[in-house]
Amino acid sequence: MKDVREALMVGRNSEGKLVRRPLSPHLQAYNMVRISSGTSIMHRITGVALSAGALFLTVWLAAAAAGDSVLSVVQAVYGSVIGLLVLAGFTWALWYHFLNGLRHLAWDAGKGFELPDMHRSGKLVIAGSFILAAVTVVAAYLVW
Repeated sequence: MKDVREALMVGRNSEGKLVRRPLSPHLQAYNMVRISSGTSIMHRITGVALSAGALFLTVWLAAAAAGDSVLSVVQAVYGSVIGLLVLAGFTWALWYHFLNGLRHLAWDAGKGFELPDMHRSGKLVIAGSFILAAVTVVAAYLVW
């Protein structure tokens, strides 16, 4: 029996000639050791994490609007060791996503497409995100 997926791989080129379409790459086609693939996938993951962080912020704001008793419970959860670790993770995700977004803006301007530049900027984004997250967490701890 013929595989039905074969029919989906047949198409026509601009001249009308039948051609075999390539398969789309899947996650296993990416080499996570390569910095370009790793930073791209991490940018998407941090975007999703920041969306979850927006939900945490919404819960905190709703608790503040609900009154002191509700807010104290949410503050206790967010101020626990696990809550602070999650907050530190969100802080890192925010810095990473921001810095990598700047990198993408540079690419949109046509800068940094050479492989050495791409690898250097990827390493700078990773290092910068950890440094800025650490500075932010320490500054928040000192103020708190």
